[in-house]
Amino acid sequence: MAASKASAVAALAAEKLFRSADLSGLQFATTADLEPLPKLLGQERASEAIRFGTSVGTRGFNIFAVGASAAQIRPTIAAMLREAGALRPCPPDWVYLNNFAQPNRPRAISLPPGRAPEFEKAMRRLAADLKSALAAVFESEDYQRRRGAVESQFRGRNERAFQALGEAAEAKGTAILRTPTGFAVAPAQAGKVVPPEEFNAWPEERKRAAQAAIQEVEHSLEETLRAIPRLERERREAVRALDREMAEFALGHLIEEASAPFAGLDKVRAHFEQVRADLLENVGLFAGSGGEEEAQLGTVRSAFLERYQVNVLVSCAGPDGPAPVVEELHPTLGNLVGRVDYLSQQGALVTNFQLIKAGALHRANGGIVLIDARSLLSEPFSWPALKRALLRGEIVIEDAGRFLGLAMTMTLEPDPVPLDVKVVLFGERLLYYLLSAADPDFATLFKVLADFDDETERSAPSEAAMARLIGGIAKEASFHPLERAAVARLIEHAARLAEDSEKLTLLVERIRDVMAEADHLARESGRALVTRADVTDAIARQIRRAARIEDRSREMILRGIALVDTSGERVGQVNGLSVLSLGTHAFGRPSRITCRVRPGAGRIVDIEREVELGGPLHSKGVLILAGFLAGRYALDRPMSLSASLVFEQSYGGVEGDSASSAELYALLSALSGLPLRQDLAVTGSVNQHGIVQAIGGVNEKIEGFFDICAARGLSGTEGVLIPASNVQHLMLREDVVAAAAAGKFAIYPIATIDEGIALLTGHPASARGADGAWPEGSVNRLIEERLHEYARIRREASERDEKDREKR
Repeated sequence: MAASKASAVAALAAEKLFRSADLSGLQFATTADLEPLPKLLGQERASEAIRFGTSVGTRGFNIFAVGASAAQIRPTIAAMLREAGALRPCPPDWVYLNNFAQPNRPRAISLPPGRAPEFEKAMRRLAADLKSALAAVFESEDYQRRRGAVESQFRGRNERAFQALGEAAEAKGTAILRTPTGFAVAPAQAGKVVPPEEFNAWPEERKRAAQAAIQEVEHSLEETLRAIPRLERERREAVRALDREMAEFALGHLIEEASAPFAGLDKVRAHFEQVRADLLENVGLFAGSGGEEEAQLGTVRSAFLERYQVNVLVSCAGPDGPAPVVEELHPTLGNLVGRVDYLSQQGALVTNFQLIKAGALHRANGGIVLIDARSLLSEPFSWPALKRALLRGEIVIEDAGRFLGLAMTMTLEPDPVPLDVKVVLFGERLLYYLLSAADPDFATLFKVLADFDDETERSAPSEAAMARLIGGIAKEASFHPLERAAVARLIEHAARLAEDSEKLTLLVERIRDVMAEADHLARESGRALVTRADVTDAIARQIRRAARIEDRSREMILRGIALVDTSGERVGQVNGLSVLSLGTHAFGRPSRITCRVRPGAGRIVDIEREVELGGPLHSKGVLILAGFLAGRYALDRPMSLSASLVFEQSYGGVEGDSASSAELYALLSALSGLPLRQDLAVTGSVNQHGIVQAIGGVNEKIEGFFDICAARGLSGTEGVLIPASNVQHLMLREDVVAAAAAGKFAIYPIATIDEGIALLTGHPASARGADGAWPEGSVNRLIEERLHEYARIRREASERDEKDREKR
């Protein structure tokens, strides 16, 4: 379709509206013939950052990877981190052991890589051997004989003491009696206790002598009874000494044998010695009494030996294994820094060092941990705990219940574990910027930014790489192979998603979704290959599912509810274009923009701003219009204009400056009195010099106006004015391109406001002549004349007002 004679702007050729994929440099019939892409596509910057961050050893150089959620950067990062982990040495193992001096503070010790399971196995075997060996020792005839001798020795000493006391009492004419309440001393005669009646009949002198003898015997009895506990302690000490001697004999060689493989590990050998000392201190528990109590004692002994077990917190595969790369999907406080579990016993919660569980930082210690930043920030206490661990260089197991004041039972305070880990967070860019601005520790702890691009340059090599990426996705997801044309259509769709014909999107998840739906369509049709038609149909179905609001909006225009003309001419009225984004779906919507002018003080009223529906960017665009008018037409006199601009039938917020050129066209039309074509729609921002600037969503805007025109029937005059700098972004639908090729629809690249107003009015804008005047009949001449008229009207009104004041 030809442009207006007054305008030198020609409609774009159809080949400028869509750039087809060029796969001529890649020979394949289907994706089954393609080798998967061995590296990332277009992510050199991010790859370099991750390589640097994982290799530098200085503290604080942790990594924050940012990218769009649909870019699926997590699998990419994970693959790169596994490669980096393979280059790191395997870190030491860590175990928790019982602290015999302070049981509530378990001890953490490190071992060489892969040695912790060996240590745990050795201690488990030692505990079983000790139980059997001690049982055998304390059931042996030698032990029973020697203990019997000790018991007999002390029992004989007690008997001899009482026998001597009895003989002494008899010699003094008294007898020692055992009563239910203890011992008593009574007068005796001929070996028999004197009855009270007979004792009372004795002479006073004899009674006094007997009472004195009784007191003397009672004193001796008291001393003898007082010596019994001392003798009992001596007996127990002698038995304990015997038990320790027998136990030392039984466990000495067992401990030496168990500790021998750990000869070079001082802390492990020290623990074996502590086990030896603790066993000797508590050896009496294993010298059972037999009988019915023996079964109960067996349970107690087994529980007691549990204190000698080893809690393997983390263990590496071996000295030659790679460093761990851990991804924590649910970074709660316990999953991050570890936790202490509890058991319910007889209604009470109890715990011990074996119930200490490792967190992600423990498992990744010496390697790399990967965490979703949004998940981390969503969990209470997790982000502060991670920062504390990184700042202190150690992992402290913390209980969230204590932060909330909910802890109702005694817990453990395990030794901190030294931390040497590379933390990699990934998330959206907004999270990175918010943390950078709001958290003063963030810049100290995460010094490396890995920024994943959302798009890459479109060239023959990058299109070939994208084809291999598509082939790799198809193989990984077990999709049917895609034919060559289908791959080309996906590449073209990738450019559309990038909103740029010279770019390809790297939002792999969006491409994968289309492939999955196209594969489903091919399977339903019983085809072994995915065709271009399947891909095109899948894209159309995705749009249709999300297009309910778009359909209702278009219906309102077609039914005349929302007023948008696509034919004729109107003064001060133009079709502007905007984009509405709902979820992942965006669509263009035409809107009527109108302008009214009159003489005034030089103010352009933005009605949207006045009612607080216009955003700051939209208001900025309107203020730029005033600058343009003043700079072009009010060089020798003040602006005497009052104008109002409005988006008709706009009931929501208006933001952005992409309609500022359309608003300026409406203003220039109202000032010049020249009508604007209604079969054209306009988009583009403008600066104070009248240069039309690029905007976003150009494809959706064009297609939105095209759909209205097509529904009403294309006459061949319809079209859209877009900024010339947006031509490179065009990736229009096939039906729009076909209509343009047939001359039924046109897209005009506009560089300046003069080009646009000439096209819309059919009158040249022209430039000032050598005398500084605009040519007769030009748009600019008509505008300037109207402004001069407004200035005259305002001046005359001001003079009348002055005369009226003088008369009063």
